[in-house]
Amino acid sequence: MKRLVATAAALAALLTPVAAQAQNAVPGALDRALGSLGGAGGEPLSLSLQLLLVMGLLTILPALILMMTSFTRIIVVLAILRQALGLQQSPPNQVLIGLSLFLSLFVMAPTLERVNDTAIAPYSAGQIDAEQAISAAGDQFHAFMIRQTREHDLAMFAEIADAPAFTSAKAVPFSILLPAFVTSELKTAFQIGFMLFLPFLVIDLVVASVLMSLGMMMMSPMIVSLPFKLLLFVLVDGWALLMGSLAASFG
Repeated sequence: MKRLVATAAALAALLTPVAAQAQNAVPGALDRALGSLGGAGGEPLSLSLQLLLVMGLLTILPALILMMTSFTRIIVVLAILRQALGLQQSPPNQVLIGLSLFLSLFVMAPTLERVNDTAIAPYSAGQIDAEQAISAAGDQFHAFMIRQTREHDLAMFAEIADAPAFTSAKAVPFSILLPAFVTSELKTAFQIGFMLFLPFLVIDLVVASVLMSLGMMMMSPMIVSLPFKLLLFVLVDGWALLMGSLAASFG
């Protein structure tokens, strides 16, 4: 857990390299990090513009976490599971989001470790600049995303963008990979959710048929089937199976 937390902190530092330097209150470090983004004549950006750029990077960090990691698939599956069980607010949204976040850290740990080795550590040591660090980190996320993306989705967005044929997986730009990756993640999440829904749907059908045959048409089948669905989920150790299956689904 300590390693996952440290790796997550390293990812945040990479996505906002200027903010990491600003915490030390060293304007010279900010100038070095933003040297490639200087004004005309190679002059460094003013401190106000640097802080504005830092805040801009921080605003896109949640979107990057959602769209470039395993978070989307996990949170969608958990939401479908709650609906299949017939529970409206249990577990609450905060619990589902927290569970999805930490399971995403577990799944992304190998990728984040490679990001730390190839981008964050060399950048902290002054061996590479911020542009090279971001490029190296992008290569690691690119490799993770391309493995989880279906070729059909890539071909669809490449055709929409009228892009030429790609010579290799590394040649796929992020502008095409990102929507294709999200589309593939949603499709996979709905496939897993469909398989989760089936056993609970059978229980609902059986309970509704029994109540109908007994003439208890005024009683809601959901009230009767809910304890049986919870009992089934607990007996098969559903949470452990689900978490293990979700983690294994990323290969």
